[in-house]
Amino acid sequence: MRLLFLAILVSVQSISFAADRAPTHAEMEQDYEFLCSEVATTYAYFDSKATSWKDTCELYRADLKAVSTSREFVHLLERMLDELYDPHMQLNVNTATSPRLVPSGTDLWAEWRNGKAVITQVRANSDAQRAGLEAGAIVTTVDRQAIEKAVDSKLGRSYPHSTPAARDWALRAVLAGTHNAPRRLTIQIRNASKTIELPAQDQFKNSAATPVTHSIVQSNIGYVRCNDSLGNNQTIADFDLALQELQNTRALIVDLRNTASGGNSTVARGILGRFVDRELPYQKHVMNTEERDTGIRRSWLELVSPRGPFTYKKPVVVLVDHWTGSMGEGLAIGFDAVGAGKIVGTPMAQLLGATYKVTLPHSGFSANVPAEKLFHVNGTPRENVQPAVLVDVTTPTKSSADAFIETALKLLAE
Repeated sequence: MRLLFLAILVSVQSISFAADRAPTHAEMEQDYEFLCSEVATTYAYFDSKATSWKDTCELYRADLKAVSTSREFVHLLERMLDELYDPHMQLNVNTATSPRLVPSGTDLWAEWRNGKAVITQVRANSDAQRAGLEAGAIVTTVDRQAIEKAVDSKLGRSYPHSTPAARDWALRAVLAGTHNAPRRLTIQIRNASKTIELPAQDQFKNSAATPVTHSIVQSNIGYVRCNDSLGNNQTIADFDLALQELQNTRALIVDLRNTASGGNSTVARGILGRFVDRELPYQKHVMNTEERDTGIRRSWLELVSPRGPFTYKKPVVVLVDHWTGSMGEGLAIGFDAVGAGKIVGTPMAQLLGATYKVTLPHSGFSANVPAEKLFHVNGTPRENVQPAVLVDVTTPTKSSADAFIETALKLLAE
């Protein structure tokens, strides 16, 4: 069964295997074939992947013969879906030894640069930040294994390991680790080698006290932050209350840097509706599976409508970073599309498309499959949209000031 999600709420449930009836091996085989078929007919991004999905299904079908428990089945499905090196393609169940999700479960963003595994941003208020990790550090080993070897073992079996996008995906996945294990990283920073120990426990579980917080930062400029809450409809009412108190400010900063868990378009349109005075398109959808099947392209613009007792029309800056994911990205580009705000920050999480939820008939396990391509209304793929003003997170600030907010304030002063 497939259900449409315009953006996923990136949270998964740990399986209580003792309480649930384990599927038989025959049922696992049927579920496996069902998932292979659904991904083949639903996934929207095969054209940008080096993966051979047909080969993937054959490779892991052979591995399925040795699977006898639900845990083993979960791990096999995780490895199979990982062949698409797409962090928006996720199994919605996990075990203690499952990999953490990126970006919602990770505290490090990293990329390969000139053959080096470079940390390009450290998540605020994370164990990694508290341990002293900085952007610009080069990771040389993870859990006493050379980072190149660890990444190579994470890469799939159906495509060349030289594929750049897959190597960046695998690097971030390796650094995120698993739910039950501490991480030991050796890094090089400022010509010195350093070992960092990070604890095992998960840090990010949507634990903010309220969906939205707000304040006035300086010179009568309002500040509103969404606390990983774009999947919570209470966020709409909380945002309204914040805007009511900030309606007389001379400008506004909307902080979307903590939206890694995605959300839904109801909340996004609810927020964006406070900044438009007429109905406007804020994102474009393309259903390329229909074009693949029939040769007929199907696409449409999604509209946002005015909402609330007043429209906020003063300057708005929207803060984003690598933990602005899925619906957070959609909301950010929506502000730009309707001309209501300027995007400031680093590149976002670059999660692909809108997802369908596919539920396996026997085990009840489900997966989120990117099924619609999403675009800025100007035609730019959502994952390629860049901030209008980039924030350099690799240069330490002279104080404890937030470089993103400092950049926003400078822009608004101009």
